Amino acid sequence: MAKQNKVERPTKKSEFQIQFASSGAQKGWRDLLATTRGPLADAWDFLTRTPLEKTPTNYPLKGELSTVRRDGAVHDRWQHKPTLKGSARIWFYVE
Repeated sequence: MAKQNKVERPTKKSEFQIQFASSGAQKGWRDLLATTRGPLADAWDFLTRTPLEKTPTNYPLKGELSTVRRDGAVHDRWQHKPTLKGSARIWFYVE
């Protein structure tokens, strides 16, 4: 079978897009994909549909880490854990 171009996961117009803010974030995503593929797919679904829903695995950060500045704007920073017991963390903000 010839190598084909990968099809990216589609999102609905009402869903959020996930974009990397840095090359470090992109590398971290690749690392998570290599080790926690199933939970990361679930994280994708959650983050594109309901990123601001507070759950035991998804919540705003506090203190010094609670905000992030991008392109002159300040955003609330959130943390998402792909698994409840694992140590992986995804930091994100919603624009």
